[in-house]
Amino acid sequence: MGGSLNRMRGNMQPRTSHLLVCTVVGALTAALVAQPTRADDIGGGEIILEADPAPLWDAIDPVFQRQLEQRLDTLGFAPAIRNKSLGVTVVDITNIDAPRVAAVNGDVMIYAASLPKIAILLAAFERIEDGSLQLTPENERLMHLMIQRSSNKAATAVMDLVGKEYIAEVLRSDEYRLYDVTHNGGLWAGKDYGKAGLWRRDPLHNLSHGATAMQVARFYYMLETGELVDEEASSKMKELMADSAIKHKFVKALDRIDPEAEIYRKSGSWRQWHADSAIVERDGRRYIAVGLCEDQQGGRWLERIFHVMDALVMESPSTQVARVEE
Repeated sequence: MGGSLNRMRGNMQPRTSHLLVCTVVGALTAALVAQPTRADDIGGGEIILEADPAPLWDAIDPVFQRQLEQRLDTLGFAPAIRNKSLGVTVVDITNIDAPRVAAVNGDVMIYAASLPKIAILLAAFERIEDGSLQLTPENERLMHLMIQRSSNKAATAVMDLVGKEYIAEVLRSDEYRLYDVTHNGGLWAGKDYGKAGLWRRDPLHNLSHGATAMQVARFYYMLETGELVDEEASSKMKELMADSAIKHKFVKALDRIDPEAEIYRKSGSWRQWHADSAIVERDGRRYIAVGLCEDQQGGRWLERIFHVMDALVMESPSTQVARVEE
């Protein structure tokens, strides 16, 4: 395997110096093996894990959380929350070293259509880092089309270059843990974006293209902190996520709020499933917004929910922006 995945498997020094030793049973081991495995097929054992590079579950802010829940309830989303057809995560990263998180059904895995193309992007840059793929003008063009225009043809071409099994291995690696059975899964891209090409559905929920709101938020947090491959690769991936050509959902809502704001984004839509995700930068503040839902009106849902997430961040005390203003 290339240098990047060797690093993931512990053959090189880990990027994070702190190691966590934990005793786990069943499901956790399934997340670390090279092939998808049923959680109940694995025995227990002691495993040394690299410290989580984006432990957002530990950063839930009680006030932020209560406000998100109350505002979603006011908008009438309580039934969707109860039946788990809606997952939302918002992360105030104005102070990147002290993120504030609120999530509703953050660990519920939902079909996410084109949103998991961000997983293909990450795996491609891991290939580039280990030298098995070159960032040629043609490959960059394909990535641009895959992310900014959500081209299924381009996404399938990049998947073919990278390898579906490799994508899954990157997602489940200890370095990222973007698909983790201890958190009910996460990002998964196990099929071409076409009629054929299924490699493997995710082990927990049988989804070809799935996500949880918290794991998508972790992707963006690591992108912003330069932990996806390295700072240079993270910067390039973020650049590719700018200037979305699809002006709906989060982009449509943000244009109404602040047309001058910056947004780095990937969405997804198929039948009744709708997803959107972004880093937003405006008026000295930064935040991550993620929404996943299953409803025919899901696109409209995400517009309304984006207004809630934006307001929660922008109404935060001014102390939250101190680091940005310094």
